[in-house]
Amino acid sequence: MAHDGRTTEGLRTRGLTKSFGGPPVVRDVDIDLRPAEVHAIVGENGAGKSTLLKLLAGVHQPDAGEVIVDGNAVAVTSPTVARSLGISLIFQEPTLFPDLTVAENIFMGRHPVTARLPMVRWRTMLSRAAALMESIGARIDPARPVGELSVAEQQLVEIATALSHRARFVLMDEPTASLTPREVDRLFAIIRDLKARGASVVFVNHRLEEVFAIADRITVMRDGAKVGTWAAGELSRDEVVKRMVGRELGRSPERPHVQPGEVALEVEDLTAPGRFRGVSLSVRRGEIVAMAGLVGAGRTEVARALFGIDSFERGTVKLNGQAVRFRSPREALRAGLAYLPEDRQHQGLIQALTVAQNMTLTILGELSRGGWLDRRREQELARRQVERLQVKTPSVNSAVQNLSGGNQQKVLVGKFLIARPKVLILDEPTRGVDVGAKAEIHRLIVDLAAQGMAVLVISSDLPEVLALADRVIVMRAGQVAGELSRDEATEESIMRLAVGTGPTAGGRKAL
Repeated sequence: MAHDGRTTEGLRTRGLTKSFGGPPVVRDVDIDLRPAEVHAIVGENGAGKSTLLKLLAGVHQPDAGEVIVDGNAVAVTSPTVARSLGISLIFQEPTLFPDLTVAENIFMGRHPVTARLPMVRWRTMLSRAAALMESIGARIDPARPVGELSVAEQQLVEIATALSHRARFVLMDEPTASLTPREVDRLFAIIRDLKARGASVVFVNHRLEEVFAIADRITVMRDGAKVGTWAAGELSRDEVVKRMVGRELGRSPERPHVQPGEVALEVEDLTAPGRFRGVSLSVRRGEIVAMAGLVGAGRTEVARALFGIDSFERGTVKLNGQAVRFRSPREALRAGLAYLPEDRQHQGLIQALTVAQNMTLTILGELSRGGWLDRRREQELARRQVERLQVKTPSVNSAVQNLSGGNQQKVLVGKFLIARPKVLILDEPTRGVDVGAKAEIHRLIVDLAAQGMAVLVISSDLPEVLALADRVIVMRAGQVAGELSRDEATEESIMRLAVGTGPTAGGRKAL
C-alpha cells in the first residue's frame, strides 16, 4: 500500500475537527487505518486521542471533516451505525451494565432467540460467551454479574464484546491500563490474531514500551492536532516523547532511602471470606509501601475494607495506634485515612459536576455555614489544587466529563488531598495517565511521603512499584504471599511471589 494512504481500502479521516464550546479538542486531523495493521496513537492527556476515537465510533459528531470507509464518505451518526460499518470501540473506562451477566453484556441487543417464539436461548448465549472469553484466555464465568468483576476483568469483557461483532476496525483506548504483564501478553496475542485476520487495530496507550512492542505505525498528537505518522522503527522512544510533549521531559524522581517514622497504619489478620484472609501489613509515616500482585489477588478488596466501603469478618486495624473499624468512607476521612479508587469514572468522580465541585466533595462540611456553601472559598481551594497538580482545564467550573482521562485522574487525586489525610491509599494512581503526568504524580507521591504522610500504593505497573516503594507487599489469591525490602524487590522477585513460584526473596517468610 502507498505510504500516503491513497488506497481505497480501510478507513480514513480528512480534516476531522471537534470542540465542546471552547478551543477544538480535535483539530483538522487526517489519519488512515489500513487492513492487517496495528496503528498506535500517542500523546499527552488532553491531546485529543480519546475524542478522535469517539468521533470514529459515532459517540460524538464532528464539527467539520469527514470519515471515509473503503473509499466512500460515511456519516457515523451513532455507535450502532459505526458497528454496521465494522467499527468497534473499546472504551478506556468500562461501559457495561453492572447488574447484568457477562453473557448478557456481550450480546446486548443481539440475544439469540428461538425460531418460533421470541424467547432467549440462554444456554446458547452462555455457550457462545464462554467460547469468546476462552478465546482471549479469560477465566470468567459468563453467568457472573459484571458488577462483581474487577476493572481489568470488565476490560476483558469489553474486548470479547468487540470480537463478537467481528469488527474490521477495532479501536482500543488504553486497553492495558488495568492489566498485569501476563494479561498484556494475552491481549497482544489477541491483537496479533486480529491483525492476521485482516483487521485494523487502533492502539491508544501511554506505555510506550507496549506501543513499540505491538505497533506497525505510530501517530503522535499534541493539543488536538496530528504531529505526524511514522513507521514504528523510524523513531526512538525519546523522539516520540519529544514530539508528544514538545519539550524535554523530566524523569520520575529517584526514591531515596528514608528513615520512616512511627507506624501510621497497622493491619493484623484482616479476613473477609471469599475476598481475602489473614492480611497483615503496616505503613509508617514518611514511607511508601507498594501492594503488588495479579489482578484478582485481593488488593483492591483490602483497600475498600480499610476505607469502610466493604465489611470484613475479623482482624484489627489501627490508625495512629488507635483501633478503628470504619462503617463508612466519611468516618475514614474524618479519622485521616483517604482512599483513591481505581475506577475514577464510577467510584471516584461525579462526571456531570464541575472540577471545583468534585475537588471539594470531601470537605463540604468545612465550606458550609448554616447550610450555605461558601462558593468563593470552594473556587479558591479548587484553583489552588488545579495549579498544584497542573490540571489542564479551561476553568474550575468546567464539567469533569469534558476533561481527558489523565486530567480526571489529577482531579481525583486533588479531591482526596484537599481533605489533608495522614494515611493515603492510592489504587492504580497512574492508570490511563500519560508519561508527563505520570512523572508529575510520582513526584507528588514522593513529596507527600517526605512531608510525613504514610502512603500505600496499589499498582500493577512494576516499574512504578520499583521506582516508588520503600517496601513491597505481594498478594496472591487473597493472601499476603510475602514482603520485599527495597533492595530485594525486582520485577522477577515480585512476579515469583505473585504467581506462586519459588521462595520469597532473601528467604523471608511470607506474612
